[in-house]
Parts: sequence; C-alpha cells; structure tokens
Amino acid sequence: MLESIFTGSLSPEVFLICLGASIVYGLVIAFCHSFKNKSSSNLFVALALLPAMVQTVIMLVNGNVGTGVAVAGAFSLVRFRSAPGNAKEITAIFLAMAVGLACGIGYIALGGILAVSLSLLSILFQNGIFQNWGKKDRYLKITMPENLDYEEVFQDIFKEYTGVSELLQVKTVNLGSLFELQYKVQLKSDKKEKDFLDALRVRNGNLELYLARSMDERASL
Repeated sequence: MLESIFTGSLSPEVFLICLGASIVYGLVIAFCHSFKNKSSSNLFVALALLPAMVQTVIMLVNGNVGTGVAVAGAFSLVRFRSAPGNAKEITAIFLAMAVGLACGIGYIALGGILAVSLSLLSILFQNGIFQNWGKKDRYLKITMPENLDYEEVFQDIFKEYTGVSELLQVKTVNLGSLFELQYKVQLKSDKKEKDFLDALRVRNGNLELYLARSMDERASL
C-alpha cells in the first residue's frame, strides 16, 4: 500500500493517476484550510493546484541532476514574487508541496494519508484544544512625545490591564519629535479593552494609538 507505483519508465497511465491523485489531495488541503478560516480565493486555488504542479516537476526531473538544479533555481525566485503569509498559510503550502512530492515519486497512498491526516489534525487543533489559544494577545502601537520616558511612563497601566507586556520596537517619527512604540500585550480581560486605551490616551497626550487583535495584523502596525 505504501510502495511506489513506478515499476519502470513513466507511462501516460501512471502520470494521469498521479495527476488525478494530486488534484484530489490538493482540493482536500484547500477545503480543510478554508474551514472556519478567513482565507482568500487565490490561496484556495494555489493550495488546490500546488500538489499537481510539484508532482509534475518531480516527474520531469526524474533523476536528472542538471534539470533538478535548474528547477531549484526557478523555485527560489518565487519567494521574491509573493507576499509572506502567516504561519497557518505557510504550513498549508508546505503540506501541499510535500503531498505533491510524494505523488511525484509514485507514493499515492502515502500522499493521501499525509494530506487527509494533517488537514484533519489542523482543523482539530484550530477548533478544539487550541481554539482559544492566544485570543487575548494584542499588538499595540503608541505614539508619544519625545520628552517622556517611554520605559516607565506606561508601566502602571500595563500592570493594571495586562498580564504580559513586551516592548518590541522603538522608533522616532515626525523629525524626532515623537516616539513610536510597538508592544505585544496580553489583556487580563477583553471587557476592559476600552478602559485600557482610554488610560493610554490620557498618558500619551491623546496622540495616535493602534491596537491589533491578532498576530496576523501586526504587519499593519
């Protein structure tokens, strides 16, 4: 069951079997990744087709070292033409590539086991034991006057409203007249989020504040 279906030279029948399996497994990965998850239609299409593309490339290489090096160089250029995704998206992409690799060398059953088991495990983790993991984590950006001590000025507020606060980045803006601070914080209670922001506004002179609700939103800070 877990042996390769390749017995000799590549035949059209074997290629079509591997191609069909790759497309089916890609659809399984795409549907499972989209289950109760905000993902774009572009990512859905990419996950559905990626196993078939990787499988075809692996079959074309078929032990040819020169072709393999050329293909590796071509794939390395892809990262410069695509925006980085979050950890969940990158994991799904790697899964799709692994399944395509398995199908490309003839391990159809192994590719199916990999696609189905890891996709279902991902759904279980996201909607089961890890469903509420990190829900109180926030990414916070504070703009404040440069004459205030950013290391001490907000400490009492963080102590009252957060369980964890970590300063990630400090930079000057507006020709050095303002500081821009970026924090990772974990709120003690979601119900006090507005009180937390109001206390920060009083302390920073009602300058700009930005609070992102998840790690994925940090890029917009």
